[in-house]
Amino acid sequence: MIKSPRTVAFSKNATNVFFHILTACNLRCRHCYINPSQHGAESLDIHTIIAWLNVFAQKDNPPDVIFLGGEPTLHPELPFAVKHARELGYQSITIDTNGYLFHDILHRLNPDDVDFISFSLDGATAGVNDSLRGDGAYQVCLNGIRQAVSRGFHTSLIYTVSSANLHELEKMPELLADLGIRRFFIQVVGIRGKPALTAASEPGGIHQVSPEQWLRKVPEVAQKAAMMGISVTYPRVFLRPDEPFACAGRVADNYFIFPNGRVYQCPLCEDYPLHSKIFENNRLISTPGINEADLFKLDIPEGCVMNRIIQPGNIRYLPDGSPAYRIACCLLKEEICGG
Repeated sequence: MIKSPRTVAFSKNATNVFFHILTACNLRCRHCYINPSQHGAESLDIHTIIAWLNVFAQKDNPPDVIFLGGEPTLHPELPFAVKHARELGYQSITIDTNGYLFHDILHRLNPDDVDFISFSLDGATAGVNDSLRGDGAYQVCLNGIRQAVSRGFHTSLIYTVSSANLHELEKMPELLADLGIRRFFIQVVGIRGKPALTAASEPGGIHQVSPEQWLRKVPEVAQKAAMMGISVTYPRVFLRPDEPFACAGRVADNYFIFPNGRVYQCPLCEDYPLHSKIFENNRLISTPGINEADLFKLDIPEGCVMNRIIQPGNIRYLPDGSPAYRIACCLLKEEICGG
């Protein structure tokens, strides 16, 4: 039976903390969005991590936190940070990892300490994945998933779709089922970080797929995975010209935190000093001057104003000058529940 996707509406009643505790990584992925010149190159000490977690724990609604990097398991104090977030009452805790699982992380945490360990894999085969993430990364990630599943951890998987791996997306549901993965996140590659620097200049560079390619392939694969009992979340990306646009920056309570103290509300802005907030002396304060929050207020025919400003090549126009489609907020998601 065909399952209908559900659009996940933005909610001011939810606080989502995307916490980059370091920017270091053992891999050199071709589509990495980390930009040390804008995000910092340091690794936060555990006292700072605790102080910043404490800030969001004071909100009325229990927050969700995703620990990110770089590769967050490179941080030797990650297990302590996870357990502290649990003690503070964070509603859900996720670790995003490339699968190398440093510092014996699976043995320093119990399955009850973390809601999900989310693995990144960008190909259904070693050839495609390793061409993007590095030699040997595919097998290491699969081994890490199997270890996590065998120890009772809930696992999910992120697949970042680009021109380099769209053709293997349809093979992923069978692989996920074999691995015991029950949550699948399909992302669209962001033109920020390395892709922003190399997409135009690097032969065979990383590009975003066209609207036609996305709409033809992604919903179909999501349906296939859902029929196999796997819940799938993927970005809405493209809206019809008459479809209403909603900006998470106006409504939702999302924070993208980097080691240099910058805090963004929109991930598209992360290559630029447009952050609306910053940590100073472990206090979260608003950034003076014009920043991303001022741009959220603009209404344009193209939909997402950040896309129009930062990635105008993503938008196609009709002969009369009107946009052929509107770009959705990058945080607007579609969800199909498995089972």
